[in-house]
Amino acid sequence: MSAQRRFRTTALAVGASATLVAASGCSLFGTEDPEGTTEIQLLALNDFHGNLEANEGMGVTVHDEHGEEEFIEAGGAEYLATHLDEAREGFDNTLTVAAGDLIGASPFLSAAFDDQPTLDSLYGMGLDVSSVGNHEFDQGIDELQRLIHGGCPDEGCADGQEWEGMGFPYLGANVVDAETGEAILDATYVHEFDDGATVGFIGMTLEGTADIVAKSGIEGIEFRNEVETANEHAQALLDDGVNAIVVLLHEGGYPAAEDADNQECETFGDEPSISGPIVDMAENMDSSIDLIVTGHTHRAYVCTFEDPNGEPRMVTSAGQYGTIFSDIRMEYDFETSDIIRTSVEGTNIIVERNVEADPVQTGLIDGYNEALAPIAQEVVGHLQEPIMLGATRAEEFALGNLIADVQLARTAEEELGGAQIAFMNPGGVRADLIPNDEGEVTYEQVFTVQPFGNYLVTMDLTGDQIVTLLQQQYTDRPNEPLILLPSEGFTYTLDESQEGEDKVLTDSLQLNGEDIEADQTYRVTVNSFLADGGDSFTVLTEGQNVLYGEVDVDAFKEWLQENTSADDLLAAPALDRITIVD
Repeated sequence: MSAQRRFRTTALAVGASATLVAASGCSLFGTEDPEGTTEIQLLALNDFHGNLEANEGMGVTVHDEHGEEEFIEAGGAEYLATHLDEAREGFDNTLTVAAGDLIGASPFLSAAFDDQPTLDSLYGMGLDVSSVGNHEFDQGIDELQRLIHGGCPDEGCADGQEWEGMGFPYLGANVVDAETGEAILDATYVHEFDDGATVGFIGMTLEGTADIVAKSGIEGIEFRNEVETANEHAQALLDDGVNAIVVLLHEGGYPAAEDADNQECETFGDEPSISGPIVDMAENMDSSIDLIVTGHTHRAYVCTFEDPNGEPRMVTSAGQYGTIFSDIRMEYDFETSDIIRTSVEGTNIIVERNVEADPVQTGLIDGYNEALAPIAQEVVGHLQEPIMLGATRAEEFALGNLIADVQLARTAEEELGGAQIAFMNPGGVRADLIPNDEGEVTYEQVFTVQPFGNYLVTMDLTGDQIVTLLQQQYTDRPNEPLILLPSEGFTYTLDESQEGEDKVLTDSLQLNGEDIEADQTYRVTVNSFLADGGDSFTVLTEGQNVLYGEVDVDAFKEWLQENTSADDLLAAPALDRITIVD
């Protein structure tokens, strides 16, 4: 087997240390004049987002043979590492690859240490090469370059040790200097296996990255068209004698079948079962490209498209958070130095927790958790009283109102979004916020309230669209509605004598005492889960002039620090924004 595990020691600022055990990478010697074919395996990830821990409630949904939904707990670096090792057994030519968003929007454990724990973890479990995604730019290009090459941020390394840099290439072929057109990151990576089989990789993020990350961190950077970039670099690889080409692309699609184990995705015919940007890209990238590994949409699929020459070309995506990986196998022809396209097979594998946890990954996680304890117990706010969840998600509740108020405050300034209204989804509020006897709450508590690492997203919505948003609280929800929590100043009335969407009295919507006008545009802030149409609030995907801001938990923490103290305790907000009549 081509060994994938590596040795690397991470010295933590605690007594315990974590040692990631891995062997050296493949040699590049090759063999002389090999003949016939050889099998190549690629194990593919995407959108890991720093999800190191095997948290309760993280997993995937599948349908059994009777069509019934089944939830399977999945993910966690300890289990992903074991699954990858098991998948590699018996393969001499195997690489592990990824399609971006490995970091950013990460849980507390990774984010608190600038996502270095995640990069250590992935290196240790054998990641060979990845494309960047939009979230790699969350902290700007300078921080991304630091993570790639090593060193500490200006404020110092969070774990007290100088970062060595990541151990695998991070590709960004379409990330260029806006003035010179020169590449800012590595564009391609070529790997030669021991037997001489050679594969080239082109890595890209989505062209729209600049629209969904903070502009201040990417000044002077241009994100170029994915198809044009892929075709340009494919030709360059061909000119260098590399015929087997794989694209790692942080952009994707939306399969009609939402199952995590979606293995087939027929794209021929009048009604393809996948939509989204990847369809056009897969059909127009140069025919020399043999495989496209994708991400960004957090969906799972294994699809076959026709390339411009009418040949089959596989496109894969492995969902999100390390709950799934793609196992892709193909035959390499030494005579043509290329992939035999008809041999390519792919399977999405759920990272179930029915295997032994990898002890090296466990050591890394435990070590960082120990180092994190002082940060977790930092006092970040002072409350007059507990601020609580609702009994159900079908009612206004104080903690949701508070979070909406915070998100409005953090995006109200013009340069931060110019928000006038904010809405919070009830399912994004996970725990009560209960102070100690001195009124103190800690960062760990705040993070537990908002653990998902969503971003604040501010967009233009018309008054009509805001009405639709409120009506969607009832759309296709036969058991109970899902009531969004509005920020202070926004009010409306629900009529319980009506049915479904008619419960929303459309002429009752007001902002600071003034009627919401149907054709007027308002700046509205939600989190990135809602902005993507989460919880079936699909109208939010129609928002215009979208601006991405800070992580929600960071916004909450900083607002509490700035607006509460031991002498200024925060009271729970009133429940007076939604009026119920019958």
